[in-house]
Amino acid sequence: MKFVTLLVFPFAAALASTAPFRDYEQKVKESIHGPPRGWYEHSPAPKHHIIELKIALPQPKFPELEQQLWEISDPSHTRYGAHLSKQETETLMAPHPETLDIVNEWLALHGLEEEDVKRSSARDWVTIRVPVGLAEEMLDTTYYVYKHTATGESIVRTTSYSLPDILHDHVDLIQPTTMFARFKAFRSTLLWYNQTQSTVSYPPGETISGPAGNAVNASCNNTIILSCLRQLYNAENYATTDKNNNALGITGFVYEYVNNEDLQQFYQAQNPSAYGSNYTLISVNGGMNDQASPGGEANLDTQFGFGLTWPTPETFYTTGGDTLFSPDSTTPSNTSVPFTNWLEYVLSQDDVPQTISTSYGDNEQDVPYTYATRTCAGLASLGARGVSLLFASGDGGVGGGHSFDPATQICESNDGDHVKEFLPTFPASCPYIAINLDQSVTAVGGTLNIPETAVNFSSGGFSNYFARPAYQEVAVPAYLAKLAPGTYKGLYNSTGRGFPDVAAQSVSFSIVVEGQLVLASGTSCASPSFAGFVSMLNDARINAGKAPLGFLNPFLYSTGYNALNDITSGNNPGCGTLGFNATVGWDPVTGYGTPNFEKLKELVLAMP
Repeated sequence: MKFVTLLVFPFAAALASTAPFRDYEQKVKESIHGPPRGWYEHSPAPKHHIIELKIALPQPKFPELEQQLWEISDPSHTRYGAHLSKQETETLMAPHPETLDIVNEWLALHGLEEEDVKRSSARDWVTIRVPVGLAEEMLDTTYYVYKHTATGESIVRTTSYSLPDILHDHVDLIQPTTMFARFKAFRSTLLWYNQTQSTVSYPPGETISGPAGNAVNASCNNTIILSCLRQLYNAENYATTDKNNNALGITGFVYEYVNNEDLQQFYQAQNPSAYGSNYTLISVNGGMNDQASPGGEANLDTQFGFGLTWPTPETFYTTGGDTLFSPDSTTPSNTSVPFTNWLEYVLSQDDVPQTISTSYGDNEQDVPYTYATRTCAGLASLGARGVSLLFASGDGGVGGGHSFDPATQICESNDGDHVKEFLPTFPASCPYIAINLDQSVTAVGGTLNIPETAVNFSSGGFSNYFARPAYQEVAVPAYLAKLAPGTYKGLYNSTGRGFPDVAAQSVSFSIVVEGQLVLASGTSCASPSFAGFVSMLNDARINAGKAPLGFLNPFLYSTGYNALNDITSGNNPGCGTLGFNATVGWDPVTGYGTPNFEKLKELVLAMP
């Protein structure tokens, strides 16, 4: 297909070629009530605007992959640790040949040749880049430019699309169509040092007792540095190696770049042994790492994730593309789904870091259910290959991922009914529940202070999309039984997957941005920190000749919680309520708590 032809002739060839499919009725494949709150229809999308459509094809063998994930992630199962290879997972992710044939025919009838089509490694995703005008013909829809009332951002979307009914069983979803989520970085509030004043000063060398009974520098109650986390979480004396093929990955989206000079300055101040070391930069979908535009999120994630685990080899994924539309651009721009691009890339690789941290997400309800389930399926496939995936839970308490300001936090369903409800976040809520056995990620909430309490912005609650997985059937009902009858009735789904699973410090992390010391706060601090300790556990297991941990939750909910510091005070207010309380055992604010590395190491080395 030649775009120049399509731009000159408004899809006449495509219209003429679709005759064979006219024998089949066009039926709505997916629709939403209207744009989510905050978005409004501004104008028709330009016909020449290039849009990158992702077409998900059904995976008929995925239940088998899911069953295998459960078995190899359960420490009590005989197959524990027998992770699948890339080739084995792709076999179980592949679409049926009939699906490939009929979708190929449909694409060809719209003038799309094989050279215009990009296929995922398992051939379960098809990507095409087409003008909006052709996308509208293919999907029997009209795209509009929607604008956000608060930010002024523009996005090209539709609220409904259709396919010939013969295709409905052969296509799970097509995006971007009805999805308005942006997968932004969680808030990661940054405060310059000269804007902050410590409320308490501590004499040099003064210590306080940490949860493991070891000494923690008292200044850690004001500012978190690498040594604070190692002291607090009982890993002060553990040294990793760069000789065993263990690796840590950090993801970056929406123009978040790691500044290398900032990273070296951070190393020089907090881990001098790492000064001068390098990381692997992987560009996905044209992702850049602009040294003139350092990102507070990317700097935070890499400085603490890499700083904790050095000399473990480290990878930063910079993923290009954005969901936004730039109406003033002089050239056709490309609207894409960056998180899907990253996931598709990682699944195509033979070698993937054993631990990956992500500090990006959105409110669950802004992500279509079909997209959420397919994304979770991809993440589950990484878990089956032995990858531990950690996601920040979000920074809006029970009110979602981003806004903690009561003046701007609106807690309503976006289905047209405007029902008041708590807002879970995604991918933190991610399970894949075809047989209701597992979830594919570990969600990390936030704490502060020593002794630790739940930080008030820690997002947590219960998924409205996904049912409670089997291994939560003890922990979550035990928490719900402690609530007074009728507590928050109608505001949350008591049978949904509860999150977060674990927690870590999330306030006043000392990082470097543009050569200046900055304090960062948010569960974006917690995820790379907890991931750092998971990477250390993988280091210990690999050194002992064992497989990496892979999907963590079956371990955490069966025995691992015994090696976590239970957080029993604090709450996560939002939506005009006090939110949920932290309490003994699991809770939807801090999960099972923060890590005690030495205890965790003892447990994981005792497992097969």
